[in-house]
Amino acid sequence: MQTNLGTIDRVLRIVLGLVLIYYATLMPDTGYNVYSWVGVIPLGTALFGMCPIYAIFGLKTCSSCADKDATPEA
Repeated sequence: MQTNLGTIDRVLRIVLGLVLIYYATLMPDTGYNVYSWVGVIPLGTALFGMCPIYAIFGLKTCSSCADKDATPEA
């Protein structure tokens, strides 16, 4: 599993995931709180540093990942 998320991307995903999980658990029940558990997905991808959708499309937001791909192997 190769890292494809940069620092800013990871921080934004952690914040978004925590906000959604907070909404799902601690906010008054609105009937839509169950959908906020989707916050586990951005939180998980941020903690692992790898987004499967980015991998499918070949996207990378980390500068160190792009540098490794640009250097030819001997």
